[in-house]
Amino acid sequence: MKKNLYKWLLPAVLLMQACSKDDVPVNPVTPPAKGLYAISEGGSTPNSAKLGFYNLGSSTFTGDYFVQQNPSETALGSTSNDAIIYGGKLYIVMNISSEVLVLNAYTGALIKRINFGTTPNFKFPRYAVGTRGKVYVSAYDNTVNIIDTSALTLGAAIPVGKDPEGLAVQGNYLYVANSGGLDYPNVDSTVSVIDLNTNAEIKKIKVGYNPNKVEVASNGDVYVSAYGVGFPTPPAPIIPASVSVINSTSNTLKTTLGGAYQYSHVRIFGNIAYFFNNYGGAGTARVYNTDTNADIRAEFITDGTTITTPYGINIDEQNGDVYIMDAKDYVTAGAVTCFDKNGKKKFTFSVAPGVSPNKVLFNR
Repeated sequence: MKKNLYKWLLPAVLLMQACSKDDVPVNPVTPPAKGLYAISEGGSTPNSAKLGFYNLGSSTFTGDYFVQQNPSETALGSTSNDAIIYGGKLYIVMNISSEVLVLNAYTGALIKRINFGTTPNFKFPRYAVGTRGKVYVSAYDNTVNIIDTSALTLGAAIPVGKDPEGLAVQGNYLYVANSGGLDYPNVDSTVSVIDLNTNAEIKKIKVGYNPNKVEVASNGDVYVSAYGVGFPTPPAPIIPASVSVINSTSNTLKTTLGGAYQYSHVRIFGNIAYFFNNYGGAGTARVYNTDTNADIRAEFITDGTTITTPYGINIDEQNGDVYIMDAKDYVTAGAVTCFDKNGKKKFTFSVAPGVSPNKVLFNR
């Protein structure tokens, strides 16, 4: 009897142990980056945007990586405003060329150019975010456009506010900054909330004037930076830059950071926010804890390294390194500088012939 009992109990125990091990969630491990894609929006000359590549192993930079990897192409296009990596593809948003380029995220090989209208009906796409198997792209025809990432075709256009800029996803909602920048100084001051289940705008939330960047903190709060009205016109702003915080549970304005927090741009990694002004001014970036709602330090850089014109910030999620793009004078070649999370410089490189670098993405 006991032998039969053991006979049946032993497999059951082993099965339970196996299930227990399999049911433990395993956090995905982010591999180290092999290299960096550097996006430079270019100058006033047509087709001057560049996609460069910095090899982290050899510390070498290829200034026109897109043409190198695609010999039949003569140029990336005009004004590369944004770029994301999603689902193994690199999407580059070309504002003045009015298209989104889709590349193989590992090799840089061009897969397709997705047209966003033809003259005179250009949409002028601005920013992109990927979620639920789609890429959402804001455009200056007052819409957010959906790219099917399988067919790589342009689908529905969701009406939002005037001249939408940055966008971010939290839960079931897509948040879109409506700048109204093309009607300056009669700018917009709202964020559109899109229900991702229906792909329809359900609400507008009042924020600062001329909003442009949207980021989500680890606690779910949505941060929106705004240029205000008057920047960068001297001697003083009419309406200062600002940072607003939205409660994503109730979709209501939680607070607007005042006083020292007059910043036009925000970048968030986890619970750390970096506030900066891309038109210059005192300091490079302010570091802020979104859990405690308090400064970590007023200046990110701690070793005296000088950044002339901070034009973008990206963080490597694998090791916490902070990359700051320096547009310098917006005419000559810019640079990218890597810092550790404590604000100490690790290395820098020129993005020549790239002008006005605004983003780096990580090739892993």
